[in-house]
Amino acid sequence: MHCGLWLLHMDSDKNMPGVNGEVKRDPLETSEEKRDIGCKPKKIDDKSSKTRRTSELEGLDAERQCLVQRPNDQQWLNRRLDEWVPMERVDLQQKDETQRVHIPIIEEKVDIDGPERKLTRNQKRKHDEINHVQKTYAEMDPTTAALEKEHEAITKIKYVHKIQFGKYEIDAWYFSPFPDEYGKQAKLWICEYCIKYMKFERTYKEHLGKCTMRQPPGKEIYRKGTISVYEVDGKEHKLYCQNICLLAKLFLDHKTLYFDVEPFMFYLLTEVDREGAHLVGYFSKEKESPDGNNVACILTLPPYQRKGYGKFLIAFSYELSKIEQMVGSPEKPLSDLGKLSYRSYWSWILLDILRNFRGTLSIKDLSNMTSITQEDIINTLQSLNMVKYWKGQHVICVTAKLVEEHVKSAHYRKPVLSVDTSCLRWAPPGKKVKKIKH
Repeated sequence: MHCGLWLLHMDSDKNMPGVNGEVKRDPLETSEEKRDIGCKPKKIDDKSSKTRRTSELEGLDAERQCLVQRPNDQQWLNRRLDEWVPMERVDLQQKDETQRVHIPIIEEKVDIDGPERKLTRNQKRKHDEINHVQKTYAEMDPTTAALEKEHEAITKIKYVHKIQFGKYEIDAWYFSPFPDEYGKQAKLWICEYCIKYMKFERTYKEHLGKCTMRQPPGKEIYRKGTISVYEVDGKEHKLYCQNICLLAKLFLDHKTLYFDVEPFMFYLLTEVDREGAHLVGYFSKEKESPDGNNVACILTLPPYQRKGYGKFLIAFSYELSKIEQMVGSPEKPLSDLGKLSYRSYWSWILLDILRNFRGTLSIKDLSNMTSITQEDIINTLQSLNMVKYWKGQHVICVTAKLVEEHVKSAHYRKPVLSVDTSCLRWAPPGKKVKKIKH
């Protein structure tokens, strides 16, 4: 197998983390349905390229299964490809060196101007930030390292490997702490309108006939064509927002899941048709952020990815910051896809301004125009080789030719979707806002 192997013993009696929120038992789930949990495990389809999770193997001998982890193109282990397999599928006698996974190590020497150029600590830190190099435990402070190790241990085993969400059956990417009776199911059925999760398809179908919700709770603050955005207060709709967090955690690896949703506002992006408003993605935002973050968590659901919705959500968060007359930045750490989306968005916004602007611009000016923090602007311009550090200050160094080269590059395409501010009806807390006219 072209993969890395982690041999773990399964303990089917070990409890998963519980939920500190309001989780109600579905009255439609009868004792007869509960007895169905003890049915025989599903047969493993060796031909399938999709990941198979632990719950499919609960009936097998714990010592005859192991966790297979595969590397991505950069040879880093990609947790989305984790798979539990029977030991019969694993050749532990493999001695071919080409079959082993080699994790790359960042050397102290980086070939920038020459093979002998060394990076200072500050330069290495900036290099790692720009290129999103994950810190090792040794590089973290003791508290952060301990939390990272705890996070890795808790989330290593993923039980829920599929969900039914509306018309889509979606493979889960990561662990999410659903309550025990739900969290160890191979598949969950989730109502796309009220985000209620269920263990059985029959329960799900009965629920669809009774559910009266056809759009997120809260108020609609944006509508253009078939795209609509709703603002939901975590304090007023606590259970709904907790369920959104559980759903999102299936597709976000490195994000702490907060069940205390009351301090957050949620902004739900939907596609609207005759049946209702279908959830596409969302971002959450602290009502009062001491760190100046304008996004706490952001996600586009897998069926809607690569369609421009991710950058639309990012742009929407900055439009809210502009109305608030504040600069903001997303909460760190970002997921791998989040990093790519933000870097691409920042690059396009700055390149578009530099291409059309005539005169002198400072980094502070760019920050005031875009509501992007100066630090994010500096890091983005550094990645574009458009800023220099001179006499204690960062100075923008660009030419029309350099800007055009970047703009024409496939890496910096204009966003597919943009926010039409004339369709946005929103004001910071305490201020009045006009209603949307349809």
